[in-house]
Amino acid sequence: MNTEINFCGMKMKNPITVASGTFGYGREVAEYIDLNKLGGICTKGTSLKLKDGNKPPRVCETASGMLNAIGLQNPGVEYFMQYDLPWLRKFDTNIIVNACGSSIDEYVELAKILNTLDIDAVELNLSCPNVKAGCMAFGTSYEGVKEVTTQVKKVLTSKPLIVKLTPNVTDITQPAKGAEDAGADGVSLINTLLGMKIDIDKKRPVLANNTGGLSGPAIMPVAVRMVYQVAQAVNIPILGLGGITTGEDVIEFMLAGATAVSIGTGNFIAPDISIKAIEGVENYMKKHNIENITDIIGKVQMN
Repeated sequence: MNTEINFCGMKMKNPITVASGTFGYGREVAEYIDLNKLGGICTKGTSLKLKDGNKPPRVCETASGMLNAIGLQNPGVEYFMQYDLPWLRKFDTNIIVNACGSSIDEYVELAKILNTLDIDAVELNLSCPNVKAGCMAFGTSYEGVKEVTTQVKKVLTSKPLIVKLTPNVTDITQPAKGAEDAGADGVSLINTLLGMKIDIDKKRPVLANNTGGLSGPAIMPVAVRMVYQVAQAVNIPILGLGGITTGEDVIEFMLAGATAVSIGTGNFIAPDISIKAIEGVENYMKKHNIENITDIIGKVQMN
C-alpha cells in the first residue's frame, strides 16, 4: 500500500494534516503522539504582529461540535520564527503556516517574511469569521479572493500558496475560482460556519463576541458537499476539512475530490485522533485492495 501523496508540490507520507487553530504549534500534542507520522501540520493562524484575540468567553460546546471566537490570538511572526519554527523543524513532516492579516498590505508584508523561512507552504487565511477586519472580509467574493491572492503571489515566490475558503457564502466555487485565477497552488475548505448560542437564563449570547465559528462533526456533510462542488469547478488540489474524526471520514473527503485533509476539532476530543485516522485509511485500503491512496481522489459515483 502506498499512502503517499503530492499536494501543491509537497511530498506527504499520508494525506492527513492537522488543522490551523486546533493544534497550536504542536508542542502540547507532541507529548501524546509522534508528529513524524503526520502528513503535515497547519500552524495556528500567524499574523505580522502579536494579536490578543477576542475577550472571553470565547469557546462553547454545541450539539456535535463547538463554537469558537478566539479572534486569531497569536504571538506574531517574529516570535514564531525564533521560538516555534526551530522546534517544529525537528520533525519529519510538512510545516504549513496559516497566515492572517487585517489588510492586503499586512498579508503582503507577512508573505515577504514567510517566503524566506524554512517552511513548506503558506495557507492564506481569508475565511476566519471572528475578526472585524481582514480574513473573511476579503474571502467572500471572487474579486476579493483574487485581489489578495494576486498581491501575495507577487512576493511569495518560493513557497506553495494554499487559500483557505469560507463556507459563509452563497456559492463557494466563486472564491475558489478567484484563488485559482490569481495563481494559488491549492485551496483549503471549509473554515467554520458562523453560528450563535444563547444562554436562555441570561438571555444573552454565550460568547462575548456574540457569534462564533461552528466546527466539529456537525458541519462535515456541508464540508463534503462544498469540497465536491469546488473539485468540479477548479483544477488545483484541495485540502479538505470540516468535522473529520475517523479514517472513514478522510476517505469520504477524498472521494469527493480532496487530495489531502486536515483534522481540526477532533484534536480536542482525543489528541491521538489523527494517528487513528491514518490507521483507519490504511485499513480501508486493505479492505478494498487499494494500492495507491491517490486512486480514490474524486472517484465518487454520483446518482
